[in-house]
Formats: sequence, C-alpha cells, structure tokens
Amino acid sequence: MAKAVLLLGPTASGKTALGVKLAHALDTEIISIDSALVYRSMDIGTAKPTEQEKEGIVHHLIDIRDPFESYSAADFFKDCERLIEEISQRGKLPLIVGGTMLYAKALKEGLNQMPSSDLTVRAEIEQEAQALGWPAMHEKLREVDPITAQRLHPTDSQRISRALEVYRQTGKPISFYQSQQNQGSAHTFLTLGLMPANRKLLHERIEKRFLMMIEAGFLDEVKGLMARPDFDRNAPSMRAVGYRQAIDYLLGETDYERFVQAGVAATRQLAKRQMTWMRSMPDIETFDPFDTDPFPAALEAIGRFQAG
Repeated sequence: MAKAVLLLGPTASGKTALGVKLAHALDTEIISIDSALVYRSMDIGTAKPTEQEKEGIVHHLIDIRDPFESYSAADFFKDCERLIEEISQRGKLPLIVGGTMLYAKALKEGLNQMPSSDLTVRAEIEQEAQALGWPAMHEKLREVDPITAQRLHPTDSQRISRALEVYRQTGKPISFYQSQQNQGSAHTFLTLGLMPANRKLLHERIEKRFLMMIEAGFLDEVKGLMARPDFDRNAPSMRAVGYRQAIDYLLGETDYERFVQAGVAATRQLAKRQMTWMRSMPDIETFDPFDTDPFPAALEAIGRFQAG
C-alpha cells in the first residue's frame, strides 16, 4: 500500500502552478486528474499545461485519447492505480493534481459498476429529445427510474440522457448501479484543496482566462475538431465547458456575445460544483490561494503525511 497526495481545486485557482512547484520540491511526478486533459488536440480550451508550464516535471494521463474516444472514471481509476504503484516503486511520492471530482471520489470511495456508453442508444435518445423536448424525456425517465428523476432537473439533458441510456441498455435503472459501490483504492491519500474564499475574484479570473483562451485561438481549435470526420458534438469531450458553447456559436446557433457569456457562466458553474464536492470531503485540508501563498502550508502538510 503506497501513499499519494491529491491536490484538488476549482478551475482557475492555480492548481497547475502549485502542483509543479510542489513536484520540484518533492522531486516527484504528477498524475493529472482531469477528464478533459486526457484528450489530444484539446489544448487551449482545457488550459492544458504547456511544456514551459510543466517546467520539466513529468505529467501523466495527458494526451492519452483522441477527442472522440471514450475515457471513463473506471479507466482513470485503473490508470491512476497503476501509476501510483510505478511512481512509488521509483521511490517518489505520487502527486495527483486536477479538478475532476468524480475521479477523486472514485479513487477514495470506489466505483459503481456502471455499463459503458452505447453511442447508438445515446443517438436514439438525442433524436427523441429533439422531437419531444427534455422535459418529456424526464417524464419517460420518471416512469422507469423515479429515484433518479426526482433528483434531476427536467432540462438536465446530459444526466437524463445517460440515465435513459443505462436503462435501455440493461433494463435496470442507473440508481441501481449507483447503489452497487465497490471499494476505493487500497492506497493512502493526503487530500489538499485550493478553496478561494473570494468568489468575486475567482469569477474575474475565470472571465479573464476565458477571454485569453479566445485570443489564443480557442475557436480555431474547435473548428479543427468540428472538421474531423469522426466529430460528434454529443461526445463527452465536447461537453467540456467552453467547447459546447463554442460549437453552438460556430454552428450559428448563438451570437458571439452570448457565446462568451455562456462560456464564462458555464465555467463559473463548474467551479461552484467543484467547491461543493470539496466541501463534502471530510478529510480535505484546504488553503485559500488568493489569501496567502499555499505552497509552504501544503509542503508542511505533505511532510507530516510522509512522516506519519
């Protein structure tokens, strides 16, 4: 059983820079815990660290899938477990950095045995939704899985679609699989989190970064993805914040101003969800990155963890 450090935080809170600084101090490697960074050709909109930003630190689980290939929490769990073992065998403390809280939950608490996605079934559900609307699909879900329908908003298209997809694949509601939980990782984790208290400042940083992404060529990046013969706007990769809104704009379904507003709003909502997840973690040690430099306190916490 190995030890590893989880460094979590909302988008635009400074996780990448702090992770690299800690990795230098610890002479270790970073495992990315980010569901969007796994995809090649999605660099600008995911704020993927550049070679310069990596500062020579080895980063794992970045650019390991094409954009329209699947990558699940179960895939991450398997890959991360293997990498923790490999890095530990090199005499180093694995440092897992990112913001995909579902992946963190999978590591610490385990996975349910959810069936893989079925693109054919999903396409059928999307066609029905276009004809009937998502509230009507929500009612269909209520008929077969009232537990899940109760907790979903009638316009939550992504989760309604996935719940119906699971039921139509297996004949069992998604709530059944969610109740069948496996154990988490056998490794021991120190969980650190960046938790900005100044929400206004975080929102300003999110907006500034989104505008910088656009200036850096984000729309051209999305155009390139849309030009691929395997492009699927409903693929999980294209549901990443910013990409969905950019596709709507490039297809003429919205104007530029609304695209920017929607992209910033979606990123803010993501940050809010990430912090909600973090608050639910009983063993997380948090630092406010906008108050003081979190590096000394994080390094001290890691030292205690290693010595314990």
